Amino acid sequence: MTTIERPAGAPSQTVQVCGADVAFERAGNGPPLLVLPRDNGHAPRSEFIDGLANTNTVYYPWLPGFHNGGPEAWEWLTNIRDLAMVQRQFLGALGLERVTVVGLGFGGWLAAEMAAMGPERLEKLVLVGPMGIQPKNDYIMDQFIVSTENYARSAFSEDAAFDAIYDEEPDFEQLESWETDREMASRVAWKPYMYDPTLPRLLAGVPTPTLIVVGADDRIVPPECGELYRSALPNARLETINNCGHAVDLEQPALLASKVGAFLRS
Repeated sequence: MTTIERPAGAPSQTVQVCGADVAFERAGNGPPLLVLPRDNGHAPRSEFIDGLANTNTVYYPWLPGFHNGGPEAWEWLTNIRDLAMVQRQFLGALGLERVTVVGLGFGGWLAAEMAAMGPERLEKLVLVGPMGIQPKNDYIMDQFIVSTENYARSAFSEDAAFDAIYDEEPDFEQLESWETDREMASRVAWKPYMYDPTLPRLLAGVPTPTLIVVGADDRIVPPECGELYRSALPNARLETINNCGHAVDLEQPALLASKVGAFLRS
């Protein structure tokens, strides 16, 4: 199996975008596929990413300004649309004209914003537990009222699933990474918190075939947001995975990869 995991401290690939480096991993062969991570970054390993790399060339960037994404070079970023524009230019810097985008959580919101800017470069769109639309009956979890570790744990339906990825006591480097991620999240998504009030109307003009996947037990983004995205996008379908929280790619990696693979082949 192709793997995207790297030893600690190993250099990633970089490309210049907007005058600064964007770090990314690349794995696999096949049609290009961009994966945008959640707001607390890359996990130490991902069976989901590995599964996608069996059939696609996967590009997996660190989000600019987040940990390992060069925070100091991206202090000028202040909103989600700027970040989405950087990701579109990232694709241009890689020479990718048409690409499928898979967005996880915060990355799902970012992918939706990229599509709203102009869907012509997107082959297909996959949104997994996406933030970005205000729920009507609940709220997106406020990460700033809990510790970064508790926020990361809340993405899983069971502690055992979290421990299998991050250990029972995450190391200092991981905790530091989450703190940097939270600082950047507050800069680009504080007011309003983790949603864009204009996004649903903008998505009405996005014909891109879209798969939306939510975890039935998501404690960070209410599952109703999946239905709101389905209603906003003219060519979307919604699937729910039971016994799973916000981090669908880490709790149910094989099932999610299977669903994404079937969607890409359809």
